[in-house]
Amino acid sequence: MQTMRGPGKQFEKGQTGNPAGRPKGARNRATLALEQLLDGEGEQITRKAIELAKDGDGAALRLCMDRLLPARKDRTVSFELPPIETTADLPRATSALLQAVAAGDLTPAEASDIGKAVDAHVRAIEAADLHQRLLRIEANQQ
Repeated sequence: MQTMRGPGKQFEKGQTGNPAGRPKGARNRATLALEQLLDGEGEQITRKAIELAKDGDGAALRLCMDRLLPARKDRTVSFELPPIETTADLPRATSALLQAVAAGDLTPAEASDIGKAVDAHVRAIEAADLHQRLLRIEANQQ
């Protein structure tokens, strides 16, 4: 049963507007048609693209390189981050991040990503500390 709400008549969270829609894993008809057209031709087409690339065709060269060496989204970063066990450890960690950026060991974007992870870790420490403090207060009131 569909439950609509509000002026936009949106469905309840987790409910699809088309329960009889395409099942998970079903393939697109256009994709299936293209695969049938290329069936058995893949190796020949790949060889032709390589030949064109070798002959200097820029588009073919780009296609081949994109397949051989796709652009990396991220890289593994080797970075010595001081341990963060309490919020008091945070200044040492952020200082290490800033020094690594200044030295060129990390890009500003990498430091930002690591900083986000550090921030999440610090929030987890704060939440655990708060929980322990509340437990102690409750225990003292009894």
